[in-house]
Amino acid sequence: MKMPKLAYLSAIVLASLALNAIAQDKKGVSQSEMNYQAGASPLANEVMYQSTNPKAPQMSQAEFEMGRKIYFERCAGCHGVLRKGATGKPLTPDLTIGKGTDYLKIFIEYGSPAGMPNWGTSGELSKAEVDIMARYIQQDAPTPPEFGMADMKKTWKVLIAPEKRPTKKMNSYDITNIFSTTLRDAGQVALIDGDSKKIISILNTGYAVHISRMSASGRYLFVIGRDAKINMVDLWMEKPDTVAEIRVGLEARSVETSKYKGYEDKLAVAGAYWPPQYTIMNGDTLEPLKIVSTRGNVVGTQEYHPEPRVASIVGSHYKPEFVINVKETGKTLLVDYSNLQALKTTEIESAPFLHDGGLDSSKRYFMVAANNSNKVASIDLKEGKLAGLIDVGKIPHPGRGANFTHPKFGPVWATAHLGDETISLIGTDPQKNAKYAWKVVQTLAGPGGGALFIKSHPKSNHLYSDTPLNPDPKLSQSVAVFDIRDLSKGYVSLPIGEWAGIKDDGAKRVVQPEFNKAGDEVWFAVWSAKNKESALVVVDDKTLKLKAVIKDPRLITPTGHFNVNNTQHDVY
Repeated sequence: MKMPKLAYLSAIVLASLALNAIAQDKKGVSQSEMNYQAGASPLANEVMYQSTNPKAPQMSQAEFEMGRKIYFERCAGCHGVLRKGATGKPLTPDLTIGKGTDYLKIFIEYGSPAGMPNWGTSGELSKAEVDIMARYIQQDAPTPPEFGMADMKKTWKVLIAPEKRPTKKMNSYDITNIFSTTLRDAGQVALIDGDSKKIISILNTGYAVHISRMSASGRYLFVIGRDAKINMVDLWMEKPDTVAEIRVGLEARSVETSKYKGYEDKLAVAGAYWPPQYTIMNGDTLEPLKIVSTRGNVVGTQEYHPEPRVASIVGSHYKPEFVINVKETGKTLLVDYSNLQALKTTEIESAPFLHDGGLDSSKRYFMVAANNSNKVASIDLKEGKLAGLIDVGKIPHPGRGANFTHPKFGPVWATAHLGDETISLIGTDPQKNAKYAWKVVQTLAGPGGGALFIKSHPKSNHLYSDTPLNPDPKLSQSVAVFDIRDLSKGYVSLPIGEWAGIKDDGAKRVVQPEFNKAGDEVWFAVWSAKNKESALVVVDDKTLKLKAVIKDPRLITPTGHFNVNNTQHDVY
């Protein structure tokens, strides 16, 4: 039933008052943050059951399916798969039905200073779609299917058995200097020879590969798509190719292998966004061996969370352990894989919304960003405890971060931020520089918010930071470079997008600086839309001059790229 005009005007007034109250309580959310949080979920394509809540407004099956698709493409990243809240507020019927359809339409149309995008006035959603979404979030949330051992084994394929693989390297490539480059929207990765700058091969993978990781030996490359498909690639083959694959869920972000002495290449592990779980697999074949749920209670509030997603994973060099970071509950799990039949887990309370991170230069401490808590946690992998919890800028997003030796403060680890222009430098040496350890020792002013990755190298005097999600094209198409010998000079800006020489009107967002093995070149992805030209740009680290541009029609939406040597040895 349509709301009477007087009641509709009252709803507008109430919504306006609510928006003003929110604006007084919280700072506005930048377009950079909105761009980051509103990423599509592969769950948009999964079949789900439409319940019939008698209190909710009516929806046809077609309208429900459209609402579900829009929700998982634009909303689930903030509000959660089950709409129980994540970085955004809960949108469950007990909260939404009382607001009413017209009231909810106003919020969806105009957004809020607390972080809700203005989906209607921005043109992202039509009037009809806004109406559908206002009714959709009053329905009971559909639950995606679980994904257990039987489901995984149906997807598991060993394309070349271990005993039929090469016993020695069969190609002439320096495989330690190969780059694995994500071709996001093509569902592929490009393997590129870092010496010749030529594409070795294009491999079909899952959708939007999130990360590439190396086995301890450096022979096997593992990539995982957002649709939870893992490809295991043998770099010893005459032409490197996939030798095993599996899906470990319906949506995922992380994969890693066992690194501890005596367990090299023995096991692999992958974490899922949905279902909330991680899976330990055979390191030779990807055969799934053990599935562990991450559902549990949030650090601090101790409230139960039904869908805490697995974020970053690293393999410890100090113990036979996987370091598994659980996003919403804020827990870092040290999973002892020495006996899968008697699995031992150390649960460390970090901070909610754990995301990405990397090891410090000693590889003893794992530095992980709790992005919406505006903190970085330092996990001591030798002692198995929290070493420090550090307040940083707004929404830290380090990728793996950057390690270098500061002229005054000694070893530091750096992160840039999505929500502001700062770069935080954190002291990481409690042995020789104890007074600086686990503190922000210096804050640099970068070009702007929207940064995703920051990078340095032991042989470099430079620190690089991208800003691909900044709404200003001048910033999103360039990178900032600091001289770590004298950080007081500020940064110089390199026009990477311009250097790419792309003539069409693509976005040309510059993302993820990555050094080559020698540490004398830095590679950047120049990321445009699927139907636009993209490129890779290589910069001479010593001179900061353009060295090479790699173009090929097959380089569709290049985003992340990972050098084999640096990924294998955690060099960043």
